[in-house]
Amino acid sequence: MIAWSTVGVTASRFRFPPEVITLAVWWYLRCDLSWRDVEELLAERGLEVDHVTIFRWVQRFTPLLIDTARPCRHSPGDKWFTDETCVKIAGRWCHLYRAIDQFGQVIDVLASEKRDLAAARRFLTTALSHGRRPTEVTTDRAAAYPRVLDEQLPAAHHVDARYANNPIEADHGRLKARLRPMRGLKQLRAAQVIGAGHALVQNIRRGHYELGVDAQPHQRLTAAFAELAQAV
Repeated sequence: MIAWSTVGVTASRFRFPPEVITLAVWWYLRCDLSWRDVEELLAERGLEVDHVTIFRWVQRFTPLLIDTARPCRHSPGDKWFTDETCVKIAGRWCHLYRAIDQFGQVIDVLASEKRDLAAARRFLTTALSHGRRPTEVTTDRAAAYPRVLDEQLPAAHHVDARYANNPIEADHGRLKARLRPMRGLKQLRAAQVIGAGHALVQNIRRGHYELGVDAQPHQRLTAAFAELAQAV
């Protein structure tokens, strides 16, 4: 079990010990589990935790893990693939903006109620804050992208040819597979946190962080979470 011995004040207000909280968050982000699935797994270990509590832990601690891991993250590549995928939130279709580089690193995620110029601009602004600026950006043919790219990346080559964006579209499928067991999202913020948490796990497993580098590939995620726990 991962030990989160230095979380201190952050976890001290919770009734359960940090080790239990971390384990639940790790399971949820790593595996295709619903909140009730995690509740059941903990119950099998003699830990009675309501699924609503597990939801709150994931919402509270996932951004903390992401912030802690940020200094260990590799700089993005110079070729980006950007696209949006639809997710249903409280019965309404919303949009999840995502970008990956040519190496499969998820650069950023943004949940938005609208698919428009403002959302595309907000997404690209945040994505560009992660370091290296791309020389080539591939998108679909949404009308907002040419304008936003002209504003923020005027020197970058913009590609919108048919099938050119297949890498990011295939990557959406991995996220959709993770969302499927959840039986629906209720809040935009929950979609944002889970989308970003999924990206963190996927990037660690693909070796895009200097975390768990001494572990065997199948143990990298476990080792990485242990390192993050010690640093929080």
